[in-house]
Amino acid sequence: MALSQAAYKVEQVIGHDDNAVIEQNVSNPGNNPKYGDSNEKMKALAWMGKNDVQMIETAKPKLINDDDVILQITGSTVCGSDLHLLHGVVIQVQKGDILGHEFCGIVDQVGPSVTNVKPGDRVVASFQIACGNCLYCNKKLSSQCEKTNSNAIERGMYGGHTAGMFGYSHLAGGFAGGQAEYTRVPFGNVNLLKLPDTVPDEKGLYLSDVVATAWHCVVDTGVKKGDVVAIWGAGPIGQMAAEFSFMNGASRVIMIDSNWRLDYVKQKIAKVEIIDFTKIPKGNVVTKLKEMEHEGPDVALECVSGEYAKGWAHKVEIALGLETDTSEILNEMIESVKAFGRVGVTGIYVGYTNHFNIGSIMERGIRFIGNGQAPVHLYWEKLCAMIEKGEIDPLQMVSHRIKLEDIAKVYHKFDKKEDNMQKVFVQTKFSAPACEGSPALTTYYDDLF
Repeated sequence: MALSQAAYKVEQVIGHDDNAVIEQNVSNPGNNPKYGDSNEKMKALAWMGKNDVQMIETAKPKLINDDDVILQITGSTVCGSDLHLLHGVVIQVQKGDILGHEFCGIVDQVGPSVTNVKPGDRVVASFQIACGNCLYCNKKLSSQCEKTNSNAIERGMYGGHTAGMFGYSHLAGGFAGGQAEYTRVPFGNVNLLKLPDTVPDEKGLYLSDVVATAWHCVVDTGVKKGDVVAIWGAGPIGQMAAEFSFMNGASRVIMIDSNWRLDYVKQKIAKVEIIDFTKIPKGNVVTKLKEMEHEGPDVALECVSGEYAKGWAHKVEIALGLETDTSEILNEMIESVKAFGRVGVTGIYVGYTNHFNIGSIMERGIRFIGNGQAPVHLYWEKLCAMIEKGEIDPLQMVSHRIKLEDIAKVYHKFDKKEDNMQKVFVQTKFSAPACEGSPALTTYYDDLF
């Protein structure tokens, strides 16, 4: 059964959950005068259908709740998980939804209950929306907030809710994202972190997701001194996970991918060893890793996602709706690690998979860890301090600087891995001049002809 069909049946059984405490389904403030001011317009990137994202003009968002904050966006980016929306893999994304879950900005307006920030403050937003006072938020496990996403289909699929997320479909609460000139941030006292003057937007932006996600992947899976770590995926999260693995004591880091990104990461982190799986016999990653390290690595980290099938069987099953995610990389990881090794899954998996090697997990004592959406609030103050001290440099993964007006084109270039595009910084009319070390501005005007 296709996921959309299964999800529909779940909704019929369990109905709608009314326990959420904030407004949802406001994924474009131009759709309702309650949410947007039609007298003030802004530019934003909207999902218009499978493989179709477009710049639109829509209403500037309004304050709705007393603890809302309106941000002028000064920086955003494109994440690998945004591509799952582009491809139509994530259910309940609707035409006109404003995208973007990673952004920073300047506080423009605050509700009467907001005390932690004021107009003019530079801030970064967490990609997840936390209430600040539920069971999980009290532990700073903000990604599992009980109150900011009441989607009944998600609860039926997963057995519980995750937090609401900016710009990531109605399955994640239906909130407008930050690939825009303005964004409304609910629970502004909780979901914004002030940026020090010494941390420019081009570094602070990535505290919203990728830096915290990579850190969580490494520490949650338990990388420790002396470990040999294998990482599937040489994108931005894989790159930062390699950096953080060494920081947490790994003796070796081996990265698996099949494109120029391997060379990009090798240039930035000389100690990383690489495997291009297209250049080894039959693409046998398991055999190669066991040749490189006796009995394989101690830890395997997944930084890719489950939508990219290699073999024909999974391609057919995904096309027919018999599964949503392929288990091929997961099986490689499980079979590659030493007995009692650890496998951490950070890449996006949205539903169900077939041919999963559960026998190896049980028989060999493998610790299989779903890292989940990283609880940004647990880490971002520490990580911001590390950036300020120069211990972390997010700019090492930033290959391009672009204008907001070009972001629709960049989605497709990022998807096709063109232009050696690793991570982008998206500037708006509110952005400060580029900081030292920022890539020069790239424009895609010529693509119009």
